[in-house]
Amino acid sequence: MRIISLCAGSWGSNCYLLISGTHAAVVDPSVKPERILNRLADEGATLNFILLTHGHFDHIVSLDTLRQIADVPAMIHENDAELPSDARKNGFYHFFRMEQIYRTPEQTLHNGEILRLGEEEIRVIHTPGHTAGSVCYLCGEKFLVTGDTLFDEGRGRTDLYGGNEAQLLMTLQELRALPQNLPIYPGHGAPATLGIALDNVIY
Repeated sequence: MRIISLCAGSWGSNCYLLISGTHAAVVDPSVKPERILNRLADEGATLNFILLTHGHFDHIVSLDTLRQIADVPAMIHENDAELPSDARKNGFYHFFRMEQIYRTPEQTLHNGEILRLGEEEIRVIHTPGHTAGSVCYLCGEKFLVTGDTLFDEGRGRTDLYGGNEAQLLMTLQELRALPQNLPIYPGHGAPATLGIALDNVIY
């Protein structure tokens, strides 16, 4: 499985393409859909589904347009399923005092669930704390997409709807069970290795 970074999109949010053979998934569609679809065409890959690491507005800017054009489902952890359709929960109202909502994703995910992309697997790891339904995606055992749970230089915020400081700190400790040399691709900022990123967290 390969990962292609399309960064940064809205409010500095990273968007990733996961590619296995001719099959592809988009993680956090924060850039214009045309940019996503043009790059997939360049790669000779067909979009199978959209994955969300969590439901905050800056990670889902082109969610509705992309799934309408490509006719593919969006997937989010069950605990964040209500966020896209509620501006007070997805954070938009908090920053702009305006409504910005998106359709509810078609499929909810659960901890430990295995998704197939071509001949390879993506494992859903529930990592609550930034939001109640934040997840990381372990892709082919090769790399980890961490969303806003973990960045190259620290951890995500916990002051928005569904955030929980104690829960996030527990999540980060649990991530130490994974190989510490695992490359990570966060929701903002640059790639890193898991161990270095965790060591940069201030507790």
